[in-house]
Formats: sequence, structure tokens, C-alpha cells
Amino acid sequence: MCEKILPGFGELMRSVSLQYVPTAILSRQMAGIRGASLIVNLPGKPSAIADCLEAVFPAIPYCIDLIEGPRLEVDEGFVRAFRPKK
Repeated sequence: MCEKILPGFGELMRSVSLQYVPTAILSRQMAGIRGASLIVNLPGKPSAIADCLEAVFPAIPYCIDLIEGPRLEVDEGFVRAFRPKK
């Protein structure tokens, strides 16, 4: 499905999940790019989804910028997004 896998997303999500369950290493959490879309495969448990999104979301807006997808604006009071200064 993905044209390019972004292994860092899966590594970080599994690392976060390992803080809660030792079986996180068996997880299929991952992310990749297809065209100008970022695909993020999250865990199935709602609390795990929240934990993983909190960890990876700061990189998502800049990742979408790099693949020339639509600009994603965030509420900085809720979540901080990383974008390098120009």
C-alpha cells in the first residue's frame, strides 16, 4: 500500500507502547507515504492510540509539508508541531 515506509514512526510508537505492555514488540504499528498522503497504522486499543498519536503527532505536519500534501495547522495550545525555521 505504501510507496515508502517511514520506520521511525513505528519504532517510536512501539517504544511508547512498551511502557505499558511487553507484547508491544509484536505490534504492526507503522507509517508510510503514498503519493502526497501519509498513512499511519495505529494500534487497536483507544488508550494506545492516544499514547501513540501523542508521541508521533509533532512530526506529522512537517512530514506532510515534505511530501507536498495539504498544509496542516495545529492548535499549539493542544499539541506542538515541529517545523524547522526557514
